Amino acid sequence: MQDRHHVVVVGGGFGGLQLVNGLAGAPVRITLIDRRNHHLFQPLLYQVATTLIATSEIAWPIRNLYRDRPEVTTLLGEVTGVDAGARTVTLKGGQAIGYDTLVLATGATHAYFGHDEWEPVAPGLKTLEDATTIRRRVLLAFEQAELEEDPVIRQALLTFTVIGAGPTGVELAGIIAEMAHRTLPSEFRRIDTRQARVILVEAGPRILAAFSEDLAEYARRELERLGVEVRTGTPVTACTAQGVTIGETFVASRTLVWAAGVQASPAARWLGIAEDRAGRAILGADLKAPGHDDIFVIGDTASVTYDGGKPVPGIAPAAKQQGAYVAKVIRARLSGAKQPGDFRYRHQGSLATIGRRAAIIDFGRFKMKGALAWWIWGIAHIYFLIGTRSRFAVAWSWFWTYLSGQHSARLITQKETVREKD
Repeated sequence: MQDRHHVVVVGGGFGGLQLVNGLAGAPVRITLIDRRNHHLFQPLLYQVATTLIATSEIAWPIRNLYRDRPEVTTLLGEVTGVDAGARTVTLKGGQAIGYDTLVLATGATHAYFGHDEWEPVAPGLKTLEDATTIRRRVLLAFEQAELEEDPVIRQALLTFTVIGAGPTGVELAGIIAEMAHRTLPSEFRRIDTRQARVILVEAGPRILAAFSEDLAEYARRELERLGVEVRTGTPVTACTAQGVTIGETFVASRTLVWAAGVQASPAARWLGIAEDRAGRAILGADLKAPGHDDIFVIGDTASVTYDGGKPVPGIAPAAKQQGAYVAKVIRARLSGAKQPGDFRYRHQGSLATIGRRAAIIDFGRFKMKGALAWWIWGIAHIYFLIGTRSRFAVAWSWFWTYLSGQHSARLITQKETVREKD
């Protein structure tokens, strides 16, 4: 097998896994490298952060996924650079891995627009660690408010600010508000959790810019019905442990969550090619790195356009389509068959939830909102989960929450609990 064409895939997200799956049965050996040992279903990460589901329900060990694929080698490591001349990638420990074809599917992280000092007080949501950090801070805020005698500090503890009103921000704000106003009131004695404030801040003129205006307005009304304060048209100018400054107005808020932007991995800099403002590698429609016929870039790391110049969105379906396309190109190269034409993105629609009983769906000409949209959103997400056990577990968690209003994963863990109590 060592003499087979060696495909190195950096990143075990949606694009990377789709590529590996698309090469099943091809005459290749594959090395899949990721900084974490698991594949994460990011669209449901906010539900871990807001106590709806457990971490194990949306993450799966990569090694286990490919236990029956002997041609796939999984490495737990962090890539720090690419030597295109030598055809190697370098790991953090100094080890070099050679390749015949390289696919960079290295994803993105949250971006603070030049204010990285905000990250410790306003964590973003890209990893399981991020989700459990946010969950811990939200739950601790209620616990600390129960102990607090000073009414000013208590209200600051009960004020939650979500910065950025894309789908993730809207979904986070809606669930936090629902938890405060409907799930927790009967469990606390010294505070009324219904007095909690949930503030959603968007620098742009409206929330959910990727959706049509009528659906975005519906989402805004639903958020306000849940008790969320929606503030648009004014950017956040400061984040501290004491609160957030929106424009020139300071709001005492001890729990901040960042959902305002993303920054791509440094893959473009590794290759010395052009990048956009978010750090994504600027590519042509063949998804090849310019000047490198044996290197492809896919997913959140890639900046590609479609349909007259619109950017391909950084969402899971786009990454999966790109992974499938590159797998077809590699297969065609190896077999000597005609290679597929340029990559064409097929937009499958945008979805977002507002609380646990409403959602919006935008498929272009077809739009839907309300409870039925929520059920369709749920069925779509359960379908794309890996494994019967995960599908059953998530479906049961949602069904129980829908009927009872109770969240199933309200556990405070990790050492920060001890430190903050001391």
